[in-house]
Amino acid sequence: MTNRAPAPENGRLKVLICGGGIAGEALAHWLARGGHRVTVVERFPALRATGAQVDLRGQGIDAVERMGLLDAVRSRLVDEAGVAFVDRRGRKRGTIMANTSGRGRQTLTSEYEIMRGDLVRILHDATRKDVDHVFGTSVERFEQDERRVVAHFSDGSSEAFDLLVGADGQGSRIRRALLPPGTPDPYWRTGLHMAYWFVPRTAPDSDIRDTYLAPGGRMIMRRSHNPTETQVYFVLRERSARASAVHREPVDRQKQFWTDRFRDAGWQTARFLEGMRGTESFYSQEVVQVRTDTWSRGRVALVGDAAHCASPYSGMGTSGGLVGAYVLAAELNRHGHDLPTALARYDSVLRPFVNEIQAEVKPHLLRLGMPGNPRAIDAFHAVTALACRLRVPEFVARHAKEDRGGAWRLPDMPVSCHRDVP
Repeated sequence: MTNRAPAPENGRLKVLICGGGIAGEALAHWLARGGHRVTVVERFPALRATGAQVDLRGQGIDAVERMGLLDAVRSRLVDEAGVAFVDRRGRKRGTIMANTSGRGRQTLTSEYEIMRGDLVRILHDATRKDVDHVFGTSVERFEQDERRVVAHFSDGSSEAFDLLVGADGQGSRIRRALLPPGTPDPYWRTGLHMAYWFVPRTAPDSDIRDTYLAPGGRMIMRRSHNPTETQVYFVLRERSARASAVHREPVDRQKQFWTDRFRDAGWQTARFLEGMRGTESFYSQEVVQVRTDTWSRGRVALVGDAAHCASPYSGMGTSGGLVGAYVLAAELNRHGHDLPTALARYDSVLRPFVNEIQAEVKPHLLRLGMPGNPRAIDAFHAVTALACRLRVPEFVARHAKEDRGGAWRLPDMPVSCHRDVP
């Protein structure tokens, strides 16, 4: 990369996106269709088409449909028919099926379940001919003035851009550099921690996601996404410095932490812990939301989890990233000649939606859903079993007027950016 000053013409911008995940690739797609010059840098040496299962809901489905990619997503969906709550012996106490009616609200499992890697590949394939991708490179630092932002890369090079966008996830380095010193911690902690990994699939593993509750605020989920692999999720309700710190430690220490916390949990724990020891797919994180008062400063902006991570328990993490990318691109396509206006509009248009999806996460409901003692777990199962026998969850979902994103609707994309749409 060279150090040359950008020369925007007719509101067309030279944009650097840091992060080639879902939000970064979606933003690149829309900006390229708007005629901007876009470069995506990804610190991994190749497309990071890995990760566990994600879903699309509400406005996220609409965003993918407007990209013209809904059929591609449908072709890669995971077959997950519903969610079952099981006891220590694996007996199903209640099952909530997906809402496939095409109306209302998605249930615990969405009509659009897909592996993160498959969604990233779909988005990347839609952008790679029109966007420059640079792998194995990251932005080490940046500096900006009224005319440009200069990014300094890990390979020692630097280059000037009209706009730098941090799409580098929940732990965003761009966000840390962007927010002024003394800014409050952007993480709103839910008190939950999560780890997931893949194990070999066995015959009893079905297309229903199993959810098991163990005493001590522990949850185990099993879901199978292909004929040979099963995903395992351990979730822990714990507020301690040790639990928050472990996710930054070496992987072997992370695995030991989860082993220590779950070895006596029951059900299929022994199988899952055995699979964890040799897996290469292990990932551990604290379940947080990212809450900041601003998503931009000067010629640097944030998108997706870097800006407003809603957490997996919102049900709108992936959809939120797709929607955020859409809104940012819409405002840049509309106001590329006036960057301050575009970024101010991005904030004002998107903020109500983000507030809505983040508010879906209520700590007191999470505590109810992860009881701490056996009697509370039995009570949870009894209530769930009755509701499922009466088909209450499915009825409520089909007749709901809104999905988790509320009544907020995607704004129109400027017509000019649709000129290449077939």
